Amino acid sequence: MINPTVLRSVCLLLAIAVIGPTLSGQVSSARDSDRNGARAPTYNLYFGDLHTHTAYSDAWEGTPWDAYRVAIDAGADYMAVTDHVSIWNAYSGLAMDSEEWADTLAAADYYTSKKFVAMAGYEAWLLGHLGEINVYNVRELPTEETLGYRFERLPDFYDWLASQGAIGQFNHPYYMTDDFEGYSYYSKTRDSAMNLIEVWNAQFTEDSYVMALDAGWHVMPSVNSDTHNPNWIAGYEARTVLLAESLNPQNLYAAMSSCRGYGTLDKNLELYFTLDGAIMGSTLPSADGRYTASVQISDPDGLKDRITLVEVVSDGGELVASVPTSGASVDLTIDLVSEDARYFFVRVTTVSSLEGAPGVTAWTAPVWTGL
Repeated sequence: MINPTVLRSVCLLLAIAVIGPTLSGQVSSARDSDRNGARAPTYNLYFGDLHTHTAYSDAWEGTPWDAYRVAIDAGADYMAVTDHVSIWNAYSGLAMDSEEWADTLAAADYYTSKKFVAMAGYEAWLLGHLGEINVYNVRELPTEETLGYRFERLPDFYDWLASQGAIGQFNHPYYMTDDFEGYSYYSKTRDSAMNLIEVWNAQFTEDSYVMALDAGWHVMPSVNSDTHNPNWIAGYEARTVLLAESLNPQNLYAAMSSCRGYGTLDKNLELYFTLDGAIMGSTLPSADGRYTASVQISDPDGLKDRITLVEVVSDGGELVASVPTSGASVDLTIDLVSEDARYFFVRVTTVSSLEGAPGVTAWTAPVWTGL
């Protein structure tokens, strides 16, 4: 594996204890190029929440129409309403029916504009204890046959997602004792449909993120509220940030499918990570054992949310680089050496915290080396 004593040739271009310029909600990779020398595109940062509920399933009150209005008023760029669907729980009033799903779609269509994307999704209760998966970019509910409740149905559900062109998210892995059966049943087709995993939802689940990556899944980390209260977005710091060229459903879904984003417990932390010029979520066209990571981080709130530590993590959760910092704006170049690393992602610690839990604040999607 990686020898941390060999790989740390770290050049701090900027890591100062004064407030530096922010990324202003937009980051450009024009400073970087891929291995073929081509310029990478420019991406905007879009902040939102991919896991929320209304009274159409088991929230205290409110409809999707209420939820989207609150999110817009709170300044969110996007939000997904993801009420439960489940044949097993339909009789208990904890899951939405087809009429409520149609109304969710109508609300999402109505509130989507040039300034806000309203996503209609749902949370599928699967196989009893084996997992819950959020589903996006579909307009059809799964059938009873698709949902199923036998052990072997889990890979079938992945296959159904892929057949629909859907986007799937592994939800709150700590609910399950086996992390979706150890993230078994990987295939390239199923991998195309499972694109995200919650690295924080009421508690930290970074270990599950690493487990999924090590099992071969190409997923990005998300940080979501899973709110069941009528304070959508406004009552939480949790954000999933998607990198897209413009704000519309197609571009945001493309970012999710490409794993192009990061999760943060700070509602406005701006973060950009490339490896050899390839943006987070990418796979390098070739791997030669030597890599250059570029990390830019900024917090518009200044020193009260200062960045204190930037880390690079690889296979098995191994820490391969660690750079203490003390400013509100950080710009780093980190040289890495490894003959067998399959991926690298960035983990950020700031003085910000959610609900009094200090420590890690953000996680990026990996860049995969192609090995």
